[in-house]
Amino acid sequence: MHKLLKALQQAHPSIQFTSGSKFLWSPETQEVFYASTGHNERDIWSLLHETGHALLEHTSYTTDVELLKLEAAAWAKAHGLGASLGIKIDENHVQDCLDSYRDWLHARALCPTCTTRCLQQDNGQQYRCHNCHTTWKVTPSRFCRPYRSVNSTAQSVAIFAASA
Repeated sequence: MHKLLKALQQAHPSIQFTSGSKFLWSPETQEVFYASTGHNERDIWSLLHETGHALLEHTSYTTDVELLKLEAAAWAKAHGLGASLGIKIDENHVQDCLDSYRDWLHARALCPTCTTRCLQQDNGQQYRCHNCHTTWKVTPSRFCRPYRSVNSTAQSVAIFAASA
């Protein structure tokens, strides 16, 4: 991991690499945080993925589908970074990671009244069912699991966040 960090720092001096408790890209501070506890293949792949976000200058998203696109793009960039450093990223791992976002998106998109899969509205925090016309709001956090609470009189639903 140390060798990889050194190579990434030399190749991309505008990116700050900081030891932390987990892997993530912070567009606010222009830092890639990496978990300093482990040094297995998955950690290496995660570091490349977060560096991919940094190099692609990912800053924000407004819809769930847009977040999934950003994640797929960061993995594609990570593949290229890895190849240039002689590191092969396991495609099954990538798909497992993307599946976690797909599962998250699916859970948020199910109508709590009729279980029809719906599309997010333009504002990014509300869904509306095209089948039964129920509306519900979702938390903007990608780290929260949705819990739905239906207001039966108004046919509206609120999504409450709980740490996953």
